[in-house]
Amino acid sequence: MESELRFYYGYNHYEILLEKLKNYKELKYEGCFYELTIQYDHPMKEHSFYSKNIDGRFRVRCSKEINCNSNKSKISWKRRKNDTLKGLVNNEEEVELNFNYEELDNLTYLLENVLLMKKIESYERYRNVFSNNDIEIVVDKYPFGIALEIENKSKDKNPEETILNWIKKLGLKQEDAYRLSWDDKYTELCRTQKVERYKHVKFDLPMPKIDS
Repeated sequence: MESELRFYYGYNHYEILLEKLKNYKELKYEGCFYELTIQYDHPMKEHSFYSKNIDGRFRVRCSKEINCNSNKSKISWKRRKNDTLKGLVNNEEEVELNFNYEELDNLTYLLENVLLMKKIESYERYRNVFSNNDIEIVVDKYPFGIALEIENKSKDKNPEETILNWIKKLGLKQEDAYRLSWDDKYTELCRTQKVERYKHVKFDLPMPKIDS
């Protein structure tokens, strides 16, 4: 189970958010990572992960720390539950599995040519990670804007209380959080700004922008 809240900002907030979080001595800055995430769907339409009754995302993610040769790769399954939006924070089903980056080509072959899973979309981002035993706070730079995500990591504290405590520390308001996923935000921006929506969201493509 994953408990989190996410806020979106314009690019002008990027350095401000990083400096603000670096001032909290109780948080460890783990570095900045370039991430490429590819999302797949079930090969059978009646079992589509994107259907309303499932509403899940199957993802393959590769992460490389900037100025370092360290690579991380994982498969993750994330799914909104029927009561995800009823509480003050998002509570979602999440399962993750790590794998070696060198096995990416073999994994891709198995997913696409053996299991016949459909590559639906992908996105790039730069992720800055701050954490301690109770919380993980990330500042993500997407091609269309900045996201601040606050996720509970404590195993013995109330997840909602932990997240709301950090929201208060950061001077944020719970009601300002965006409760849906990154692709919902991207689609919304494309629609309102009349910008072409790409299946693969990359920094070198024309993108809508968050202004606030």
